[in-house]
Amino acid sequence: MKAARAFSPGHITGFFQICDEPKDPLLKGSRGAGVSVDRGVTTTVRLINGSSTGNCIRINGHSVRTAAVSQRVIATFRTLAGNPSYRIEADHDVSLPIGSGFGTSGAGALSLAFALNEALELGLSQVKAAQIAHVAELECRTGMGTVIAETVGGIEIRVRPGAPGIGEVRTLPQSPDYVVVCLPFGPLPTPKFLTDDRARSRINERGGLLTDALLNHPTVPNLLAYSRGFAEHIELITDRVRRVLQDADQSGVACSTAIFGENVFTLATKDHKPEVQAILSRHLRKTKQLLVMNVDCQGARLLDG
Repeated sequence: MKAARAFSPGHITGFFQICDEPKDPLLKGSRGAGVSVDRGVTTTVRLINGSSTGNCIRINGHSVRTAAVSQRVIATFRTLAGNPSYRIEADHDVSLPIGSGFGTSGAGALSLAFALNEALELGLSQVKAAQIAHVAELECRTGMGTVIAETVGGIEIRVRPGAPGIGEVRTLPQSPDYVVVCLPFGPLPTPKFLTDDRARSRINERGGLLTDALLNHPTVPNLLAYSRGFAEHIELITDRVRRVLQDADQSGVACSTAIFGENVFTLATKDHKPEVQAILSRHLRKTKQLLVMNVDCQGARLLDG
C-alpha cells in the first residue's frame, strides 16, 4: 500500500470579480481578495493493490458518494497514471465548517491533488497538481479563485485571473500578530451565485473596482471595508449576519461576511482580539462556535508521514 498526506489551508473571500470568458479553464478564475487560515483540509491518500479498483472518499470518517470535486480530481490523476489497478482511498479531515465560506471544497481538491501526485509518483510540479484542482473546482462550479489563493496563502489580492502558475497573486504586507475571528452560522449555495445573471452582474459591477482600489492601497482595514461594501452591494447579508454587523459597527469593530457563507469574519491584532471575541460571543446563542485562527502564510503543502 502506498500513501501520502497533504494539507491545504481554508480561505475566506472578501470580494471578487468573475473572470470566466476564456474557453481554456486554466485562464478562467477570479480577481479579488481574501485570507487563508491555519485550519483547513488534511487529505490522506492510500493506493491499495490487489483489491477491487474504484474510489472511496471519506469526509471526517464518513463515506460519501457526492464529492463531485474530489471524484473529478481522482479521475484526472487516474488518467495521467495510465488507469492503474489500484483502489484509491481518500480521507479528507476537514477542520472547518463545510459550506460556510471557508473554501473547504477547494482545499479538499488541492490537498487531494498534492497527495495523489505523491502517492502515484507522477512527478508533477506542485503548480501542475494545483492546476488540476483548479479545473475541477471550475467544472463543478464550487469556486473560481479559491485554489490559487490557497496555493499561495497569506492575505492576498488576486491580481490576474487564472489557475496557479498562470494567475497572479500579491500578498498584503501584514503584521504577524493578526488573527482571523469568525462566527459561522451556516452555508450559502455557491453555484446559485455563480450562475444567476443578476447576481453575476452585481458581483462584477463592484468586484473589479475594489480589487484595483486595494492594489493601490493594500491594507487590512481597507480589505475589511471593501469586503463589507461588496457584501452590501451584492445583497449577501442575511438577517442573522446583519444583527452581528450592527453590533460590531456600534463598537467600532470592522467586520464583513464571507463569500459564500453565512459567516461573519474580521481580522484583528492580538491586542484587540479579546474585544472582538466579546462582541461576537454575544451572538453565540445562534451558532455553536466562535473560531479564532492564525493567518496561514505557507499555502498548501505535502506533509510527512
